[in-house]
Amino acid sequence: MSQVQAARFPILTPEEMSPRQKEVAAAIAGGPRGGIRGPFLALIHNPELADRVQQLGEHLRFGNTLSPAQIELVVLTVARHWSCQYEWFAHERIARTTTDLADGIIKALALGKTPASMTPEETTLHLLAKESLANGEPSDAVYEQAAQFFGRAGVLDALALTGYYSMIAMFLNSSKIALPEGTPIPLQPLSS
Repeated sequence: MSQVQAARFPILTPEEMSPRQKEVAAAIAGGPRGGIRGPFLALIHNPELADRVQQLGEHLRFGNTLSPAQIELVVLTVARHWSCQYEWFAHERIARTTTDLADGIIKALALGKTPASMTPEETTLHLLAKESLANGEPSDAVYEQAAQFFGRAGVLDALALTGYYSMIAMFLNSSKIALPEGTPIPLQPLSS
């Protein structure tokens, strides 16, 4: 499992899991995530939900039309919007170690700012996520620009990422999933 503690949902040992929970845990651990951590520490208490959430998440992270850096740009935009410490912690590390997302972009997002150094494609993805989070949908101008850059399938992938990682942020924040011991809090409160 992990050193992470789930304050509202006790971490289940394999001995405490039902056969279905073990089956879902094995599917998650055997997939590209490589283990049960983060939101799945809580979600495993509802194995049917955990299974469906992990399948959608696997598609969105590993079968998406967007590049890994573009995916992480959207995820970090969502994590900052919801001030989700664990989501930011996990995906900042992914962005830094497995993508070419620029350090300046990551730092600006952490501060809740729109990074100045982004490409037009990155700016459009960021605005698509940010406007969708703020208004429930992107503006027509941002949607049209996103469709030009990424096609309709790419726009749907970006919107699905925004919604999925908002759901994950809700699970993480509501479950009070803690960061690994000794990890500093990555996001500071935003000033209004």
